[in-house]
Amino acid sequence: MINMKDLAQRFPENPLLLPRDLEPGIPGLQIISLLNPGVFRYREKTWLLVRVAEGTVQKEGSLFFPVLNATGNTEVIEVPLNDPDLIAADARVVNYKGLDYLTTLSHLRLLASDDGIHFSEQEGYPPIFGKGYLERFGIEDCRVSQIGDTYYLTYTAVSDSGVGVGLQITKDWQHFEPGGMILPPHNKDCAIFEEKINGKYYCLHRPSSKEIGGNYIWLAESSDGRQWGNHQCLIKTRPGLWDNGRVGAGAAPIRTEQGWLEIYHGANTKHQYCLGAFLMAIEEPSKVISRTVDPIMVPTETYELSGFFGYVVFTNGHVVDGDRLTIYYGAADEFVCGAHFSIREILAALK
Repeated sequence: MINMKDLAQRFPENPLLLPRDLEPGIPGLQIISLLNPGVFRYREKTWLLVRVAEGTVQKEGSLFFPVLNATGNTEVIEVPLNDPDLIAADARVVNYKGLDYLTTLSHLRLLASDDGIHFSEQEGYPPIFGKGYLERFGIEDCRVSQIGDTYYLTYTAVSDSGVGVGLQITKDWQHFEPGGMILPPHNKDCAIFEEKINGKYYCLHRPSSKEIGGNYIWLAESSDGRQWGNHQCLIKTRPGLWDNGRVGAGAAPIRTEQGWLEIYHGANTKHQYCLGAFLMAIEEPSKVISRTVDPIMVPTETYELSGFFGYVVFTNGHVVDGDRLTIYYGAADEFVCGAHFSIREILAALK
């Protein structure tokens, strides 16, 4: 059990969004979780691109999980709990006949706020659903990066073919240019830097290996923001520390006088998620300057410790106002919350 003080000043209004606050986007399903929003500013408002995870009402003796079929419609699969081909030890993922399925089907929903606290859906900004066979298990955990007047959406695309990174591009949040799968399975947690460095786009991402290596944070570069190469491993898990199980990038790195500051999530082998930070050189982001030894945010509140999947704080979205960093995060894989940080305090915690 991790027990240490963090740097977060949590919103007293937390949780900001609960599953009951929105209507389901798919007929016949119910919202199980609202979580892990991408965050951006647009038309003088703060916007959340919230992951909405939906599932079916479970009945005694069976397990139900939704998927999108070949026609793009929702199909519910029912499996008896005593089926010998069913492995259901995790609330998030089940294995049936050797294949992995999510227990929920996720899409993305746009909500806006004038004060950064009270969010609501806006007319004319429809939900974003998975499309095609590479997104038939849904789309999740979108990061939003703004370069000029263009917004780049990188999200986790899930299917029975694996988990990869999808891309969409927009300028008005009503018309989207599909970018396809830019990083193939198994990959996620992709955050694009919000400015070019020496004429190139850069991104952080998280390929995974179950056998050799681990769940580490990598860096990649691109000439067009679509085709990525020159991959380099930046941040690894650390034995004996709070992030010994896996690490992954949060939102776009923040430019500071000392370097590119990245807020990342780390989990231990008990799947307990905290937030940390590391710093990259401005002109050479493949060079890691420093990293926090202790987390900057630890699950401590009831809404972070208990929910769909407890003991989790997870972010992929923030806004910056001078020294104040406002992080919006998923708590216990069920609620959307907010917290303020001082960028100077985070930089001071780096070692």
